[in-house]
Amino acid sequence: MTHPVAAGATSDFKACCADLYASDWVRLLIGDSLHPGGLALTRRLGVLLGLGTDDRILDVACGRGASAFEIAAAFGSCVVGVDYSAESVKAATASAVEAGLSGSVDFMVGDAEALPVRDGTCDVVLCECALCTFPNKDTAVGEFARVLTPSGRVGIADMVRSGPLPAELETLLARVACLADARPLDEYARLLEKAGFAVTAVERHDEALTLMVDDIRGRLLGVDLLVKLGKLD
Repeated sequence: MTHPVAAGATSDFKACCADLYASDWVRLLIGDSLHPGGLALTRRLGVLLGLGTDDRILDVACGRGASAFEIAAAFGSCVVGVDYSAESVKAATASAVEAGLSGSVDFMVGDAEALPVRDGTCDVVLCECALCTFPNKDTAVGEFARVLTPSGRVGIADMVRSGPLPAELETLLARVACLADARPLDEYARLLEKAGFAVTAVERHDEALTLMVDDIRGRLLGVDLLVKLGKLD
């Protein structure tokens, strides 16, 4: 079921993925939320999870904290974000201070496959468009289960696929971009159930990916124009 990256390359892959998503170019092309559906889909995930002011939430692969800030503002929850990129965590922490949210939102550097969080201390784990990039998905989902309370919930928004990918999408860049190692929906469900979770709700938001692709195309045309005008290298 799992197709992990070779042991010697795992840490390099994680660093490559983290560096890419921390880069200004990716933020320029995709936006701050870094996933299809943006913050609207983050809020929808929060509704499905029934988030409230008493919930202690762990945002895994939080990037620069866009979803954490949105959850804190929309639901009044306390959120801790974990990301592999020290640069992203530094930027997220600075944004929290600037926004006056240091008391309700916090960030730390950490690996999704070895979360720096004590057992049974979280009510909710969020993971948006990141599980498909983790080299060892079973380990990561097992970590979700470990840090949750007995009544805890996990919410995942991710890319899915229904069949084999063409050869041009079996590259490292495609893997980092949430494509090459995306799994069919039933595989994600089995992964969660194996870790002891019961899948209670599933929604498809295919239109969100279409809109994101169209938006990236538009931004790429803008970048191309700036290059031709000599305003951008």
